[in-house]
Amino acid sequence: MNEIKKPGIKTEPSHKTLELMLPSRAGELEALLTLPEPPEDTPAAVICHPHPLYGGSMHTKVVVTASHAFLDLGMPSLRFNFRGVGRSSGKYDEGRGEHDDVRAAINYMAGKYKRLVVAGHSFGAWAGMKAGCEDERVQMVIGIGTPVNFVDMDFLRDCPKPKVFIHGTLDTLIPVEKVEGLYSGLPGPKKLVKIEGADHFFTGKLDELAGAVRGLTEEYLIA
Repeated sequence: MNEIKKPGIKTEPSHKTLELMLPSRAGELEALLTLPEPPEDTPAAVICHPHPLYGGSMHTKVVVTASHAFLDLGMPSLRFNFRGVGRSSGKYDEGRGEHDDVRAAINYMAGKYKRLVVAGHSFGAWAGMKAGCEDERVQMVIGIGTPVNFVDMDFLRDCPKPKVFIHGTLDTLIPVEKVEGLYSGLPGPKKLVKIEGADHFFTGKLDELAGAVRGLTEEYLIA
């Protein structure tokens, strides 16, 4: 476990980031744990990255933005690389093994924190929301650019936890209308935040994305 230090770079709020290798069925998963300083008694987050075969990693801008948004709330967050990405063991497993990877991340954070939110972008939204809905230690799930036209999201119909979605109105990969169709049939509590002019990667709209993550988390988990 190594602390990453960046001399000469000041960040607000004050925090530290630890490099971790998490135990998993695939072997080990490369991860970064961001901790506010001083530590507070708050919920914590697990953040899942986009599709491993299309450049997704824990360093993608949406994932990093979500981590910063949680940090603004004084919340620790764990972002990790799915199997086969970066220094994580194993190889892509068409979603099955990646589901186990999310469980490994939840297990790690649940050993340290009592309340958890799981968030994810695109492929990570599907994997994170599915694992989060199944795990009683998770209180809330967040889908960013949720891939409703590529995977089966029907499990959300049986999920009693707060289910929140953040989606760009100009997402051409996953049109917002598809998300609205899924959302309309889900039980509460739920919320859909549409970010005007945002594409699938929230290009030029990362500040709005961070604001949505903060606001939804405050509304459903911290309040």
